[in-house]
Amino acid sequence: VRLVESGGGLVRPGDSLRLSCVGGGSRYAMGWFRQAPGEERKFVAAISYSGYSTYYGDFAKGRFTISRDNAKDTVYLQMDSLRPEDTALYLCAQTTQPADNWRCPGAYDYWGQGTQVSISS
Repeated sequence: VRLVESGGGLVRPGDSLRLSCVGGGSRYAMGWFRQAPGEERKFVAAISYSGYSTYYGDFAKGRFTISRDNAKDTVYLQMDSLRPEDTALYLCAQTTQPADNWRCPGAYDYWGQGTQVSISS
């Protein structure tokens, strides 16, 4: 399994970005995490293999939207109203574990290398 993220960049506060993750397949739940320098990896969002169930970290609710297109083998993270504190390396990951575990990085078997998101005026 090879997961490849893209879509990061440097934007201003209030802007939007859409991240993509290719390679997770259509049969597995997928998650997005983020990690800032010196901090632990934090759960951003997760989506079931069908796309019908989604989960968000508290800071992501109302601003971020996770979705997937299984025909394109791609999971997306739409991020709106970005803030400087959203600056981090964003990583996607694949899991085979039940939804109860999706907020935990340890539940994921495969990870991408990440895409850097920087918010600055």
